[in-house]
Amino acid sequence: MAKNHRSDRPPTDTRSGTAAPGDVLDRLASGPSRASRITHTEHLPPRAGRHAVWPHRIRPEVIAAVRAAGIEHPWAHQARAAEHALDGDSVVVATGTASGKSLSYLVPVLSTLLDGAEAPNGRGATALYLAPTKALAADQCRSVKELSQPLGHSVRAAVHDGDTPFEEREWIRQYANYVLTNPDMLHRGILPSHPRWSSFLKALKYVVIDECHTYRGVFGSHVAQVLRRLRRLCARYGASPVFLLASATAAEPAVAARRLTGLPVVEVADDASPRGELVFALWEPPLTELHGEKGAPVRRTATAEAADLLTDLTVQGVRSVAFVRSRRGAELISVIAKERLAEVDRSLTRRVAAYRGGYLPEERRALERALHSGELLGLAATNALELGMDVSGLDAVVIAGYPGTRASLWQQAGRAGRSGQGALAVLVARDDPLDTFLVHHPEALFDRPVESTVLDPDNPYVLAPHLCAAAEELPLTEDDLTLFGPTTEELLPQLEAAKLLRRRTRAWHWTRRERAADLTDIRGEGGRPVQVVEAGTGRLLGTVDAGAAHTSVHEGAVHLHQGRTYVVRSLDLEDSVALVEQASPSYTTVARDTTAISVLETDTEIPWGDGRLCFGSVEVTNQVVSFLRRRVITGEVLGETKLDLPPRTLRTRAVWWTVTEDQLDRARINPEILGGALHAAEHASIGMLPLFATCDRWDIGGVSVPLHPDTLLPTVFVYDGHPGGAGFAERAFHTARSWLTATRQAIASCECEAGCPSCIQSPKCGNGNDPLHKRGAVRLLDVLLEGAPEEKTDGAEERADERAEGAEGAEAPEGRRGGAEASEGCGGRVSSPAEGRGNGVSSPAEGRGDEVTSSAEGRRDGVSASAEGPAEAAPDPEVPPVP
Repeated sequence: MAKNHRSDRPPTDTRSGTAAPGDVLDRLASGPSRASRITHTEHLPPRAGRHAVWPHRIRPEVIAAVRAAGIEHPWAHQARAAEHALDGDSVVVATGTASGKSLSYLVPVLSTLLDGAEAPNGRGATALYLAPTKALAADQCRSVKELSQPLGHSVRAAVHDGDTPFEEREWIRQYANYVLTNPDMLHRGILPSHPRWSSFLKALKYVVIDECHTYRGVFGSHVAQVLRRLRRLCARYGASPVFLLASATAAEPAVAARRLTGLPVVEVADDASPRGELVFALWEPPLTELHGEKGAPVRRTATAEAADLLTDLTVQGVRSVAFVRSRRGAELISVIAKERLAEVDRSLTRRVAAYRGGYLPEERRALERALHSGELLGLAATNALELGMDVSGLDAVVIAGYPGTRASLWQQAGRAGRSGQGALAVLVARDDPLDTFLVHHPEALFDRPVESTVLDPDNPYVLAPHLCAAAEELPLTEDDLTLFGPTTEELLPQLEAAKLLRRRTRAWHWTRRERAADLTDIRGEGGRPVQVVEAGTGRLLGTVDAGAAHTSVHEGAVHLHQGRTYVVRSLDLEDSVALVEQASPSYTTVARDTTAISVLETDTEIPWGDGRLCFGSVEVTNQVVSFLRRRVITGEVLGETKLDLPPRTLRTRAVWWTVTEDQLDRARINPEILGGALHAAEHASIGMLPLFATCDRWDIGGVSVPLHPDTLLPTVFVYDGHPGGAGFAERAFHTARSWLTATRQAIASCECEAGCPSCIQSPKCGNGNDPLHKRGAVRLLDVLLEGAPEEKTDGAEERADERAEGAEGAEAPEGRRGGAEASEGCGGRVSSPAEGRGNGVSSPAEGRGDEVTSSAEGRRDGVSASAEGPAEAAPDPEVPPVP
């Protein structure tokens, strides 16, 4: 049961960061208006640890180095993982944040490297470490060098990524025996140049995959194929490396790891590490006196609320991180906190900063050093710090908006208390249906297990370009078909027909002059990043992903960088340059787009009373058409400006449902309110789907049409924002009864009269959230759910598990027409349409920016449609430009 938290304690101004987490929360909640914002407080008690001993095969020098670092005995899960690694078993360690996963793989790796250093060439063993972000790789390199210092020159660790100077790269190829990189560099740099890496690959004993739970959905599927290419080249050089994976707590981590690597993987998930007390508060910002579109009440923004909390924590001397889902949000929280700290103590303004992708390498490194040294007391960060960076001594975490999955929520909350002390976590709800639902239904967060991490390496949109890349590395033979999965055989003739591959005798060869690895960007960024350049000086400020350019650096957009505000004067898409000028506008900008959708093929349909529930392939046409100017704190709309940007198309997978005239009559839906009822149900269902499909709102889009020309009925579509699909729509299809029941409950239980952002409004609706009809949506869903068939128990996942038994553990969806299998793991991405490159080999494109989504009015054959697209606004994946 939810427990409301109240505090009658007077405000306290203390600079001690050693207070118990409950006391810190009491100070934050002091005063009647603050206390009422806490809807629930969860207390997780401390837990004692269980020690073990290292396997006897570990070199004594390594054990001595670990003890010199202050670690006398390993936790039981660390010793067990090391034992499996030495036995040659691929293993995944899936334990909580700060449980010592890094040491689980470092100890056997360092011991093996020490053995290899005794070889005649001094490099008889090598190891490759893969991190999802550059920041994590750099952080891990520091840790490895510190730990291995007593071992002398036997362990030579080095980071090889896009920031590595060219003069260092040759040394790394020839002499480093522990190379830290990211999947992007492996895909585009190391594998295509494998002859230059032959001595390293020949001696490769271990491949470490850190934070492997982030490799999910489309991104994870790409990484799975990159790893298969790596295994193939290693075999060519006579190596068969053991894979060591580290993951946050996840459901069935061994299954996900097997799909990722294509190998059997042993699971170590019994967390034996100690844990301090965690106090977890759910926080709902208050309603303001302002009114939004159509007079709807407006809550205070999560950004403003998180900035206040970060300010208060900094004044208390509590070391804190505020996680926010967008680059712009991180900058805004930092700016607001600095302004408010200046009113209290100007010296504190230097101890708060923002951390996000798109910064120049030297800026990122400076921030990382300041965070490690304790110079920074408060940080507004995107999800870079979620991914394993060792941030010791944090006392509190503020999470501005539900991060999309329970796994990410616990990962972010776990950043605090990493030294074993008690910690405070606060989830600040955004003004949208899902966040509002969660802060009033804490059982959905605290009483449910974390999600599975599911991916589909057999998605032909993913597999095809990797087959081309593999053929360029080494000609493909029939012996490779099993490695790359069951759909390989049917794709090869298509690649031959597209004149990408040519079969000669028994092998397929790459036929073109350009690099095959450039056919796809594994993160789906769809082109080279757009450079953000200061117009007056020509100084490069940073970069923005190509897919995000239309929404984040269009002409007139407000762009934030390191606390400074700029306005975009021009965007040159051909040259990938946005010119900006420093300014001080009193507003921020939000892009709007229009969306139209057409059905390409219906794979499955079932009756829902008189209506139908369908799943299949669709084509979505999207165009950014304007942007709004909004006040920073209140969100008040100041005006709208038209834009002239080219449209983009996306072929993907969708779930859609139709209703008949009889159903509309029973729901008392007349033609005047039909569009509003459908539109409201569409907005709310998109907001609620992340609770069931383990995606987030930016991964999906929707369209509602009173009379769609392909179905000839009133229809609501929800589609995946990735080329070929990512599994979210299929998951929605299989959980439709539960999903739409929760949608109906979220709308009906909202306290507003006619609809608000907490239930049916979308902050970027191109129609100005018009038409919307709250009561009509509830009645419509009531009638629709009357005819809903009973759901099978996770049928989609059962089929996925069955398919996982074949072909290297990869799924082979039945009846798929170029889409992805039901996926419980999204990677926190948004895709925007991308033109296929390489004669029909399509590659995803994505954007990032703010956490808002869009809805727009599109016209197709004179039929009015309402649409919410996958926002060109996403949580920051924190990956700087690939090499």
